[in-house]
Amino acid sequence: MKIHIGSEPWNHAAALYIRMSVFVLERGIALADEFDDQDGADRVYAVCYDVNGQPAATGRFQTIDSTTMRPGRIATLKQYRGHHLGAQIIAGLENYGRQHGYTQSLIHSELTAQGFYERQGYHVVSDVYTEDGVPCVNVAKSLVETGADQS
Repeated sequence: MKIHIGSEPWNHAAALYIRMSVFVLERGIALADEFDDQDGADRVYAVCYDVNGQPAATGRFQTIDSTTMRPGRIATLKQYRGHHLGAQIIAGLENYGRQHGYTQSLIHSELTAQGFYERQGYHVVSDVYTEDGVPCVNVAKSLVETGADQS
């Protein structure tokens, strides 16, 4: 597996293919809710490609402010689940964020994914709310390297 992070049209298409498959076709999220005004041609995506070059998992990079990034739309195609690709996508986006000067990461997590994000070093920073009809919480993580485990 290889992760590519960028905004090239081919990488963008791969990310949108995965999101269409997972969120719209599999989970039933409305097209207009899944594909929003944050999906412009210059949006940066992390995409994990298998050994044959086929897209397997993705995540979207967004900026909240000058120090805070927001990974989002993390998805893995069904046949690739269980291989820790989501964790690799998160780590890739965090590294990209660090390289671009971000010190905090904030994610809108579905409640069903909260444990996954906590295993990646995130902690809950909000009450439960509903987004696109799904119960969510915000989770955050410091991206500053301190030499100790981040939590």
